[in-house]
Amino acid sequence: MSRGRILFVDDETQLRESAREWLSLSGFSVEAAADARSALRLLRDGEFEALVTDIRMPGADGMALMRAARDADPSLPVILLTGHGDVALAVEAMRGGAHDFLEKPYDADHLVAVIDRAVAARRLDDEVERLRARQGAQAALEDRLIGNTPAILELRRRLAQLAEIDVDILISGETGTGKEVAARALHDFGKRRTRPFVALNCAAIPESVFESELFGHEKGAFTGAGQRRIGRIEHADGGTVFLDEVDSMPLALQAKLLRVIQERVVEPLGSNRQMPVDVRFIASTKLDLKAESNAGRFRSDLYFRLATVETDIPPLSARRDDIPQLFRHFAREAAGRHDLPDRIPEAALLAELAAADWAGNVRELRAAAERYALGLPTPGRSGIGDMAANGARLPERVAAYEASLIRAALEEHGGNAQTASEALGVPRRTLSEKIARYGLKSTDLE
Repeated sequence: MSRGRILFVDDETQLRESAREWLSLSGFSVEAAADARSALRLLRDGEFEALVTDIRMPGADGMALMRAARDADPSLPVILLTGHGDVALAVEAMRGGAHDFLEKPYDADHLVAVIDRAVAARRLDDEVERLRARQGAQAALEDRLIGNTPAILELRRRLAQLAEIDVDILISGETGTGKEVAARALHDFGKRRTRPFVALNCAAIPESVFESELFGHEKGAFTGAGQRRIGRIEHADGGTVFLDEVDSMPLALQAKLLRVIQERVVEPLGSNRQMPVDVRFIASTKLDLKAESNAGRFRSDLYFRLATVETDIPPLSARRDDIPQLFRHFAREAAGRHDLPDRIPEAALLAELAAADWAGNVRELRAAAERYALGLPTPGRSGIGDMAANGARLPERVAAYEASLIRAALEEHGGNAQTASEALGVPRRTLSEKIARYGLKSTDLE
């Protein structure tokens, strides 16, 4: 690891080159500039951990450079090099935010020590900012990925972590679990948040136009191509491309996509130009893509390239305790959207919903909550009814219904078994035994 990435600015060629050589030999990564204008250009194009600049230079001086640099990056440490007559000016500059100053001629080892302190301060600021951003992302994720079960807590933690890492990701999950919600969160809480998020449903784009849609085309590239068109990947430059249902992409096009992902260039149809693109790829699949590649239905090299990092979205069956909270949230949201009074679902209904088999996962639950908010009959999604249809005996059906009622009561009372027992009208000890028997959780029994 580099000791620090430094921009050194001085109009004296010999001093500038000597400093560059010494700092490079000391383990720093160094860029050098002869004037403020060149320095500002380098600052715009690169990331530096400290700026070292002479005060007296032709044109804009070091003070002006410091102000411009700190306007663009307030946490960038600036070290000023001063002549004997500039000490008072340098002290004033430190009051204005400069990190330190050295009087010329300076000792090279002392310069290294000062830069080390500046780099350490910068890295500490960066780490604090990363932690603050991660905490903010986790808090914001609670509004997008709702629930408190271990599965959803772990998913939020993982997404907040991955949002900061600019790496391609494969998201797996059943239909309706929220794969696009997760992909958007990765974009919105990451470094690319200010650039486009371009979502492509690979199952919905006809094969005949797929290549043009992704890569674009030149005028006259094919019949009907009356003008040049920028492809979706090029449009996303600097941002994120979300390849939804990537498992449905035709095999013939997978090789072309692989090349784009590997080389980060696109070649529009009808052109020999290769357009460099800076994008992050996030793909989603409802299938086991590894098994699909083993069976020859998906290119294994594309799978391994996309799956640099894999993350799974849990189905509702793995987070049943979240269902009442999700249903209430979606119903409240729908009521607000339709300007209707908020209906409070009864515990019995929430218990039925928590016990149901939601094949469409969160998407299906959201639709049921919207019907409920509109005052329409909520479709019979009872898990008890499903058990009856499957021939379950009465004791099994009664136990399942009892467990669903207890689960809903615990959810309603924040996991507190004492208040839940009062609401259900059963002794605390009896409820505690049933909680243990059905493998449920309560906050005051753990």
